[in-house]
Amino acid sequence: MRSIVKTFPGVKALSDVSLTVGRGEVHAICGENGAGKSTLMKVLSGVHPHGSYEGEILFEGSPCAFKDIRASESEGIVIIHQELALVPYLSIAENIFLGNEHASRGFISWNETLRHAAELLKRVGLDEQPGTRVADIGVGKQQLVEIAKALAKKVKLLILDEPTAALNDSDSAQLLRLILELKEQGITSIIISHKLNEIAEVADSVTILRDGRTIETLDVKAGSTTEDRIIRGMVGRDLDHRFPERTPFEGEPGDHPVLEVRDWTVHHPIDQQRKVVDGVSVEVRRGEIVGIAGLMGAGRTELAMSVFGRSYGRNISGTVVKDGREIRTRTVPEAVGHGIAYVTEDRKHFGLNLIDTISRNISLGALPKVSRRGIVDEHEERRVAESYRTSMNIKAPTVFEQVGRLSGGNQQKVVLSKWIFAGPDVLILDEPTRGIDVGAKYEIYTVIDRLAAEGKAVIFISSELPELLGMCDRIYTMAAGRLTGEIPRAEATQEVLMRHMTKNTR
Repeated sequence: MRSIVKTFPGVKALSDVSLTVGRGEVHAICGENGAGKSTLMKVLSGVHPHGSYEGEILFEGSPCAFKDIRASESEGIVIIHQELALVPYLSIAENIFLGNEHASRGFISWNETLRHAAELLKRVGLDEQPGTRVADIGVGKQQLVEIAKALAKKVKLLILDEPTAALNDSDSAQLLRLILELKEQGITSIIISHKLNEIAEVADSVTILRDGRTIETLDVKAGSTTEDRIIRGMVGRDLDHRFPERTPFEGEPGDHPVLEVRDWTVHHPIDQQRKVVDGVSVEVRRGEIVGIAGLMGAGRTELAMSVFGRSYGRNISGTVVKDGREIRTRTVPEAVGHGIAYVTEDRKHFGLNLIDTISRNISLGALPKVSRRGIVDEHEERRVAESYRTSMNIKAPTVFEQVGRLSGGNQQKVVLSKWIFAGPDVLILDEPTRGIDVGAKYEIYTVIDRLAAEGKAVIFISSELPELLGMCDRIYTMAAGRLTGEIPRAEATQEVLMRHMTKNTR
C-alpha cells in the first residue's frame, strides 16, 4: 500500500500511509484507538472502495482497484472485522457458508455444508454442532465462527482486526497457533492487536501507526523489539507504569459491604436444566475494586447480567443485599434505582445506540436528571455531555458526533460516562478495556481508580490477568459457574489465579 490518504467529513483518518507485507509472513499493525488501523484495512479489503481514497494498492505485484469486499475476496483477501458479521438466528454452518454456499442448480447440499462446517470447526477448535444457532453461543465462540468462515474461502491474505479481543487466554493461544499453522501453509496474515504479548509471539514484523500516519516498521523476529519499544512508537512517549498507582483498600473497622450477592444460582435460558451460575456469593465494599477472574464459560458475565435486572438466565434464585437491606433487582430499572450500574462487555450491542450522538448516549442512563416535566432539556443535556467529553478526554469534534463513528476506546469512555452520570453506588465493569489500546486503557484505569477513591464500589471482570492484578484489591475466581477462590491482592499472582480458574468443580 503506497501513500494512502483517506478522509471522512471533518477528519483525515489516513495521511500518506504506506505498508509492505511479505508473502507468508504474519504482519502486525499497532496503534492507539483512532490511529487509522481499521480504516487502512478497510481500504485494503474494499470496504472503502477504489476512488474513495488516494494512493495505490499492489497485491502479488499487480495494481488493485477493489470496488467492494467481493472483489477483494475473489483475489484471496479476506477480512475479519472487529464487529462480528454473523446472523444470530442462522446456524453456525449457514453463517460459515453465507454467500459462499455449497449449491448446485440453486439447491443447497446440506450434507456437504454440515460436513465441511464440522471440519472447519474442528480446525479452529470450536466444540459445537454445525446446526447450533449463533445466537445460542457466546461472543468468544462467535469469533471462532468468523475465523472458520474466513477459512472456508480460498484465502491468500487473511486480515484479522482484534481477533482475540473477545477470547480468553486459552482460546487466544489456540487462535495464535492456528495463525502460525496457516503461515506454514503459505497464508499471509495481517493482525491488528492491542495485546503486545501476542504480537511478540506470532508476528514477524510490526508497523506502528499514530494519528493516521506510518511511524515505523519493526522487525520483531530480530529480537530487539520490546513491548516498551512498541508502546513508545504508539503513544509517542514512554508509559512507565501500565496501571495508575493505587493505595490498597483497607476499609473502616466494622465496615459493611455495599453489595452482597448470596447463594446466587442462574439457569441457562435455553437448556434450563443447566446451571451457568451455581450458588455463588460475592461482596464488595465502598471504595473497593473487586475482580472476578475465570476462563470462558466460567459464568462471570452471566453472574453480572443476572444480578443487573435479570438481564440473562432463567430460574434465578438467591439474595441481593445492599447496605445491609435485601433488595429486588428483577428488572433493569429496579437495579438502576437501587444504585447498581453495569458496563457490558459488548458495548456495540448492549451499551450504546450507535446511530445517536454522544450527548444522547450519555444522558440515557439518567434521563430524569436532564428533564423537566417529562421533557428533555437539550441545553442541560449538552452541558452534561460537554463536561464528560472534557473530563473523560473523549476525542470527538463535538458532543453531536455519532457514537458509531468513534474509535473503540472513545466509545468505551461514552459508556462509562453514561453510567457515571447515573450516579451509581455499585459499578459492575465487564471487560471494560476490551479492544482498547494501552494509552486509552491507562485513561480508563485512572477513571476507575478515581471512582473507587470517591467511594464507589467497583466489580471488575476481565480476561486479562495482569489487568486484574494491577487494579484489584481482592479477586474472586470462577470455574464452570462456581466460585473457586477469593484471593487478596498481596497473595495474587497469575499462577495462583490460573490454578483456581482451572479447578475441577465437579
